[in-house]
Amino acid sequence: MKRLLSALIISLYLVSALNAGEFRELYKISLQKDEQKKFLVKYGNYERLLQFRWTLYTNEGLVVFRSYDRAVAQNILYLGATNAMFRVMLKSQGANTFNTPYVLVKFTKFDYETNRAEFEVMLFDAKMLVQLQELKK
Repeated sequence: MKRLLSALIISLYLVSALNAGEFRELYKISLQKDEQKKFLVKYGNYERLLQFRWTLYTNEGLVVFRSYDRAVAQNILYLGATNAMFRVMLKSQGANTFNTPYVLVKFTKFDYETNRAEFEVMLFDAKMLVQLQELKK
């Protein structure tokens, strides 16, 4: 019974690890304080703006403000912790869409010398429904 349970746990772990690598696009970004990063999200006839910036880094926590399609939020991200990232759902979940496209923004590093925070932005979209375009200033 123990072997069966441990085999089940290991197989679930392997399946989740394989699914974790299914992102379609990866952007590596370095931002100074209050510098905004913008992405244009396109699907169907819709164009939406995803933007975020960080305002404070203290006690190893980074305060990030974000907005997507009139929804504004604030997150506190920590390096190496379970809350090092936030997720933004890009489309509403319809009746025929089980895996809704989303973006993960992960805080990866803070450079004290240059006062810059580094992020990875990953697009998860198995059905190729969404285009993500990085906007330059």
